[in-house]
Amino acid sequence: MAQGRPNPAKQVDRITKPVASAIDPAITGSHELPGVFARVDVRGSRKGFSARPVVYGQMGLEDEIEAIEEEIANTPYNKSTEAHIGRLKSKLAEKKEKLEKQQSGSGGGGGYSVEKHGDATVALVGFPSVGKSSMLNSLTNAESETGSYEFTTLDVNPGMLNHRGANIQLLDVPGLIEGAATGKGDGQQVLAVVRNADLIIYVLSVFEIEQYDRLQKELYDINIRVDQKPPRVTIRPKIKDGIKITSSTDQDLDEQTIKEVLREHGYVNADLNLQENVSIDRLVDGLMENREYIPSITCVNKVDLIQPDYKETVDEQLRERDLDPEEVTFISAEKEKGLEALKDRIWENLGLIRVYMDKPGRGVDWEEPLVIEEGATVGEAIKKLGGEMEERFRFARVSGPSATHDEQQVGTDHVLEDEDVLKLILRR
Repeated sequence: MAQGRPNPAKQVDRITKPVASAIDPAITGSHELPGVFARVDVRGSRKGFSARPVVYGQMGLEDEIEAIEEEIANTPYNKSTEAHIGRLKSKLAEKKEKLEKQQSGSGGGGGYSVEKHGDATVALVGFPSVGKSSMLNSLTNAESETGSYEFTTLDVNPGMLNHRGANIQLLDVPGLIEGAATGKGDGQQVLAVVRNADLIIYVLSVFEIEQYDRLQKELYDINIRVDQKPPRVTIRPKIKDGIKITSSTDQDLDEQTIKEVLREHGYVNADLNLQENVSIDRLVDGLMENREYIPSITCVNKVDLIQPDYKETVDEQLRERDLDPEEVTFISAEKEKGLEALKDRIWENLGLIRVYMDKPGRGVDWEEPLVIEEGATVGEAIKKLGGEMEERFRFARVSGPSATHDEQQVGTDHVLEDEDVLKLILRR
């Protein structure tokens, strides 16, 4: 037992006696207690009762996580509890990270690792039987087994979508189930594949729009922050002088709460700089290194099965979840309706551009553009092309949207735009 930690066995009386006066023994259940104890389990009636302290150090990681989550849920949020909740959320994040490392290191069972190919990777995420496999087959040349029953897809099935000159890898992820983030139904292996995607497509059944809420929670619990930017939080550890906080904007959190969160993450001496008004969750995310920030789009399938007047009900359900029906793609994978609109929306949200290469002696290749990320420079385009071009590069000539005139001479820092024509001038 760690030095200075009270011995739980010697403290049972000190715990149970206050419980007798503080808790109505007619109430059977678990009650939170501060300090070394996670909670005390009370059993009995007015004639007598027993109280069993449950100690954080004697619990499994999953039990500890559950106990902390329960305490957070049962603690009213206000200024007086803010620092306490901050400590709990920091402790929760650390324990979840530890559990994740344990589970990934234990090996157990077959994995769902898929090698990334193409210009970008898109994960189709949804509960069983929403039509992901039919959608993949309609969009690509893949052959994913389909059926009207749950769990048709047992492995991650990749397919390649060719659109606007880009090769986009689509992954038909096995149907998620509630509790996937805690490992239920191979959920953690499934979600690990999603973490490596460049875009997530929520695939919903038109009859079960509420699935969106559960999918969001499962992804959040596995540390995927959908449609969020990384917190603008920087921290620099130092040797002495405690914790110093600087901020470019007013903060709703008080300084003591922020310091408590940092200390819970092991920072005793550090300089923290905040470039946004952070909540406790955003602050914790900014301190953790295992978060993934991935954009998403939403697709509603099986629209061929509803009556036209039911569409307004669906639209209202989407609005309740802050989803604009105009930005949601409605499809029928079975009837292959709405798929072209979905392809365009995938392209737009991946943030890709096409650059047509002017090749020596062959002219402009209009058939197979170089596909790179929006905002990429000539230097980054050369890097993707590979070979000896970086060493041999002299300058480039650019025509198109990013150029002030045709064949503008530019260097490696020039930022390219969609449908530019790029000619590289290389040393012999």
